[in-house]
Amino acid sequence: MTPPVVHSLREQIREHIVEGIVSGRWKPGERIVERRIATELEVSQTPVREALRELETLRLIESAPNKGVRVRNLTAADLEESYPVRAGLEQIAAELAAPALAEDCSALTPHVAALYEADRLADGEAQVRHTVAFHRELVRAAGNAVLLHTWEGLGIEVFTALSIRWLGTVQKSYAEEHEALIEAFLRRDPQIAVLVKEHVLGCAPRA
Repeated sequence: MTPPVVHSLREQIREHIVEGIVSGRWKPGERIVERRIATELEVSQTPVREALRELETLRLIESAPNKGVRVRNLTAADLEESYPVRAGLEQIAAELAAPALAEDCSALTPHVAALYEADRLADGEAQVRHTVAFHRELVRAAGNAVLLHTWEGLGIEVFTALSIRWLGTVQKSYAEEHEALIEAFLRRDPQIAVLVKEHVLGCAPRA
């Protein structure tokens, strides 16, 4: 049985801020007040500051002297930049994971089933959640901790959500595309790594 994931206080605060950005609580260009978040979550300002630094590294927010922290005015070009890097990482992951996934894709299939339901309901949040979960399991199947850490450092979930919600880059065949990738793994398609790369690049927003 897989043990529950325990998130640090900093990670919980980071997720809270990210959800606020994605949901529109904080609009592009709007200031995020560190002290207000600390008061709201009943924590000290130190972990809030650490979480904000991480989000600045992801280029979701920006800080300026005497102006505080603000949500970046991200463009399609900004969001698009992470996709070639992500595609390259997932191409490597697919190559490494191919032998294992040819035998067992059970970590991927529940997300495809969930995507069919999300597609049917036009549930954008579920589409993002299960799309990202599918790709995270694919990368995890590669069995390379450095690769997984690098992939997660790209802020995939955030940028996927922002691409859809801010730019309206809705892809309608989420489930079918991901099911096709599973079928390619199971039939040991020699082009699987290229298929995964092309799939990721095809999801990128266009400037």
